Amino acid sequence: MRKTAEHKSARQGRQWGAETSTQPLSIMHTKPSGRRIILGYIAMVCTVISYIVYMVTMILTMFVNNPDITLRFVIEDVLYLVIVTTLIFSAMVYLVTRQGAMRRFLTHERVPRAILDEYFSHQYDKGITVLIPSYVEQPKVVEKTIWSAALQEFPDLAIVLLIDDPPHPKNDENRRILEACRALMPSVIDELSKPAERFRQHRDEAAATFKDQVRARRSTIARCADDYRAAVRWLDAKADYWNVEDHTDEFFCNQVLRGLARDLRQTEEALNDAVNQRGFISPERIIQLYNRLVWIFTVKGWSFERKQYASLSQEGNKAMNLNSFIGLMGHHVKREETADGVILRDVRPGEVPDFVMRDSEYVLTLDADSMLLRDYCLRLVYQLEQPGNEHVAVIQTPYSSYRGAPTRIERIAAATTDIQHVLHQGMTYYDATFWVGANAVIRKRALDDICVVSTEGSRTVRTYIQDRTVIEDTESSVDLGYYGWHLVNYPERLSYSSTPPDFGSLVVQRRRWANGGLLIIGKFFRIVRARRRQGNPVRLGEWCLRVNYMASIAWSSFGLMFLLAYPFDQRLLSPWVVAASLPYFTAYANDLKANGYKRTDIFRIYGFNIVLLTVNLAGTLKSIQQGMTNTKIPFVRTPKVSNRTASPPLYVVMPWLIVVFSCFVLYADYLSANWGNAIFAGFNAVVTLWALVSYIGIWHSIQDMVVGLVRWFFVPIKQPKTGKPDDSSWKDALYFGDRKMIYESRPV
Repeated sequence: MRKTAEHKSARQGRQWGAETSTQPLSIMHTKPSGRRIILGYIAMVCTVISYIVYMVTMILTMFVNNPDITLRFVIEDVLYLVIVTTLIFSAMVYLVTRQGAMRRFLTHERVPRAILDEYFSHQYDKGITVLIPSYVEQPKVVEKTIWSAALQEFPDLAIVLLIDDPPHPKNDENRRILEACRALMPSVIDELSKPAERFRQHRDEAAATFKDQVRARRSTIARCADDYRAAVRWLDAKADYWNVEDHTDEFFCNQVLRGLARDLRQTEEALNDAVNQRGFISPERIIQLYNRLVWIFTVKGWSFERKQYASLSQEGNKAMNLNSFIGLMGHHVKREETADGVILRDVRPGEVPDFVMRDSEYVLTLDADSMLLRDYCLRLVYQLEQPGNEHVAVIQTPYSSYRGAPTRIERIAAATTDIQHVLHQGMTYYDATFWVGANAVIRKRALDDICVVSTEGSRTVRTYIQDRTVIEDTESSVDLGYYGWHLVNYPERLSYSSTPPDFGSLVVQRRRWANGGLLIIGKFFRIVRARRRQGNPVRLGEWCLRVNYMASIAWSSFGLMFLLAYPFDQRLLSPWVVAASLPYFTAYANDLKANGYKRTDIFRIYGFNIVLLTVNLAGTLKSIQQGMTNTKIPFVRTPKVSNRTASPPLYVVMPWLIVVFSCFVLYADYLSANWGNAIFAGFNAVVTLWALVSYIGIWHSIQDMVVGLVRWFFVPIKQPKTGKPDDSSWKDALYFGDRKMIYESRPV
C-alpha cells in the first residue's frame, strides 16, 4: 500500500535513541495505589526534615561556632543558603503538586456516554465557537487541527480559522500557504456535508415513526446500526487515504479518525446485538444515537483575517489575533471603505449588516498544531454546566505530547511536557490552575469581565487576553482570579500538541516561556492584597504554587548558574542537601516511568536543562528589561518547519563553555582535594557534553557558530530611500487632514 511505503520513508530519518512507539497513554489516568500515595507523603516529610536539619547545622557550624567570620564569608554562605532554599522549595512544590494530582486521579470517574447523550439532546442551545489562530502554518498541520475540531460531538459547533498571515505575501511560498489555508474550511465543510445530510434525514424519518411507540422497531434499530457502520467506513476510508509523513499524521489517523471509528463501531455492534436478541431500546435513545451522528458530521466554519481590516489591532501576536475576533462576536457589522483602508463598524439604525458575527456561550481556543480527541467539547462543557461550576471560567486538558518523536531532543521535550500535564492536574487540586494556551474552553462571560478597552491610533481595541507579555495565557489566569473566576484542569488526556523537533525551535519556545513570569508575579501580589481586602484571601497552597509557577524559571536558572560558576566552600555541600533533594529526583524518575519513559531519562532531562540554561536566563533578563522600560516584547512564534531551525550562536557557545569550565573546575578541585565540588563539576561536564552531542550535534553546533559569526561581521548596506511623489488624494485630505504639517516643520 502507498501509506505503508510512506510510513517507512518517514522512519528513515529517525535518530538513534528516539522513541519508537507511537501509542499514546490512555485517556484515563491510572488510579494510584495507596502505597504510592503514602510514599508521596513520606517524600514530602523527608524533604522538610532534611532541609531543617541542614539549615540548623549550617547556621551553627558556619556562623555560631566559627570565630573567623569575614564579610565575604557571610555573603557567600547566605547566597548559597538562598539558592539551596529556592531549589528545595521548587522540589517541595513538585512533591505537593503531584500528590494533589494523585488525589484527583483517585476520585475521578468518567461520565457514562448515555448521560452525555441525554443531557445534550434535551433542547441544548448553548453553542461553542472554536478559534484556531494561525500564522504562516503549514496547511497540512492546520488541516489536522481543523478535522480534530470538526469531528467533535457537539450540538452547535462552529470553527473559525483566524489566519494572521500578511494578506499580500511577498514570496511564492507564503502565497501558496495563504491560499491553501483559505481553502481549508470550505473543503472540510463540503466533505462532511454528504454524510451529515444522510444522518439528519434518517434521524427525522425515525422520529416521524415514533409516535405513540414505547419501544423502537427492530427495523429502525437495524437501520441505525447501518448508519453507524457507514460512519465507521467513512472515517476508516479517510484514515486509509491520509498521507502519513510523520508521527503526528500517525496520531491523527489512529487516534482522531480511527479512534472515533472504534467508538462508533462499538455502538454499531451493540445495536446489532439488540436486534438479534430482540432487546428493548426506547425511541428516545435511538434519537439520541442519531443525534450523535448528526453532531459529529455537522459543523459550521469559515476563516477570518483581521489584517484585512484597518479597524482591528495589527499587533503581531496570538493574543490580539484572538481578541480581534472575540471583540466582534455578537455584533452586526458593516464593511466600509475609508481612506485608511477597509474597516468593520457596527451597523447604524436602518442599515443592513454585511456580517452577523456569531456569538456563543463558550469559546474554545486551539493552537494550529494541536489536536483534540473526539469528545473533548462534550465532556468539558458538560463539566462546566454542572451545579457548583457557575464560576469556572476556563476548563482544559493540559496537552500531552505526540509519541514516536523522531529526534532525541523532541523525545525529552515530550517527556517534560507529559510530566507538566500531571503537575497541572495537581494545581487544580489547590485551586492554582493556570490557563495553558494550546487548548481551553472559556466561558465568554468571564472574558467580558477582564476586557480592557484601549485605543491604537484611530482604532478602538478590546483586549480580553492580555498581550503585555508573551505568555498571555498566564497573565489572563491571574486576571480571572481577581474577578472571582476559577480555572479547572479536566483529569483526562483529551488534547495533544507538538513539541519542538530541534534545538533551534526549542530555543524560540523556551525563551518565550521564560519571559514574562517576573512581570506577572508583581501583578499577582497586587491581586493578593486586593483579594485580602475583599475578604477572599489567597490560601497558602495556591500562593506557593502560583509563585513557583511564575518565578521558578528565574531563580532556578540563576541558582544553577552560581552553582556552576562560583567556587563555594565545600563545607556548604552537606549530605543533608543530598537527602533533601533525593525524594524529588526519585519521585520525578518514577513519574517518568509511569508516563511511559525511562527512569534514567532524569539524567537526560538534567543535561537538557543545562543546555537550556542560557536560553532561560535570556528570557528572564528580557522580563527585567521589559519591566524597567515598560515596553512590550515582540511575540516570536515557534517555527514549524520540516528542516532544521538554526540556533543563535550564543545559545550554542555557552553549553560548550560550561563543559570547558566544568572540566577546569574539576581539575582545580581535584588538586585542592575539594571532592564535593569536583564530583559536581565532573557530573555537569559529562551530562552537558552528552546533551550537546545528543540534542544539538557537534556538526550542527559548528554550523550555527560559524553562521552567527559571519552574520556578526556582515553589515548589510542600506539602500537610500527614494523620494516618492505626493500621491495623497482628496479622500485622504478630508479624512486625515494635513498630515505633512504634523511630521514636517515649515517656515513661517
